Amino acid sequence: MNRKSVIRAVVFATAAVLAGGGTMSLLAAPKDGRNDDGRRLRITKECSQYTFEAGSFCTISGSNVPRIPVGSVVTYDQAAGIPAGLLDSNIILDAGGGNRAIGRCTLDLSNGLGLCTFSDGTGRLAGFHARIKVSPPADGLNWHWDGVYGFDDDF
Repeated sequence: MNRKSVIRAVVFATAAVLAGGGTMSLLAAPKDGRNDDGRRLRITKECSQYTFEAGSFCTISGSNVPRIPVGSVVTYDQAAGIPAGLLDSNIILDAGGGNRAIGRCTLDLSNGLGLCTFSDGTGRLAGFHARIKVSPPADGLNWHWDGVYGFDDDF
């Protein structure tokens, strides 16, 4: 493709995005290139019931998200250590009353750092999505989630 063709393709693609209502997305993107599309999430989980086995869980002990109250439960579908040195598991966040969100967490077991993402949910968590950094407990028990979240109806 020559230079003129590339320029035409970029101009055409930009025009198509703008004509299709993409203006809001382009204008809303922060200067650093990230588009969080959400609000700040800060959650603390108490994990005394987590055993590294499939089906074990942690309980939310602090949350700034109104639809995820204290007492909500995060259940891990896969056992830790598969693959070796990682927790890589589907998760279910159960806020009670049929309000659940589905996601996935990957955690480095050597340092406790990880990433969790949520893609949808049911009940009051329908349309929930989040990208969360996981940090290990300073007290040996309470893990920290810090990230951004939103709901499909926010957009």
